Amino acid sequence: MIAHLKGRLDATGTDHAVIDVGGVGYLVGASARTLAAIGPVGEAAMLHTEMLVSEDSIRLVGFSSSAERDWFRLLTGVQGVGSRVALAILSALDPSEIARAVASGDKAMIARANGVGPKLAQRIVMELKDKTGGIVLGPAAASQVIPVGAGADAVSALLNLGFRPAEASAAVAAAEEDLGETATLDALVRLALRKAAK
Repeated sequence: MIAHLKGRLDATGTDHAVIDVGGVGYLVGASARTLAAIGPVGEAAMLHTEMLVSEDSIRLVGFSSSAERDWFRLLTGVQGVGSRVALAILSALDPSEIARAVASGDKAMIARANGVGPKLAQRIVMELKDKTGGIVLGPAAASQVIPVGAGADAVSALLNLGFRPAEASAAVAAAEEDLGETATLDALVRLALRKAAK
């Protein structure tokens, strides 16, 4: 699994960037916000990444912050939200705006993103409100209402093993509850796999 890329920004497109890491160019899908924040072509760049594995492809998606990556994971866990729609939402709203919209049930704010109709916006708000607890405490809320650290990495590990996002999130949450906040990634993944198999 590739957690981040650090290298030189080789090129950008409307929905992607190419990061040169030691002579290898990684094509990374990205939101408009990330592309705007990454810096000029030819300069050093670092992106947090999520690897998307399907039957016929392996793709990387890049993010300017870990909070943006974590919201991408949450959004793609909602039925009907694929990577393109999640990136459209992250292009239209920053993580703290998404957190506020979810907490306040503001589906119109989510629907500002391209490709997100009222019904899908409603589903996103309803499903994520349960997962994030609907708690927003100021501008730092984006990092407080979503899994971070070992929990987020454990969810990503289960996704890469083929689990659906909702299953992975639920299994890791149950494992974190049993093991506590200081659990290692290895312990979390092992217990989450056992819980998911039940």
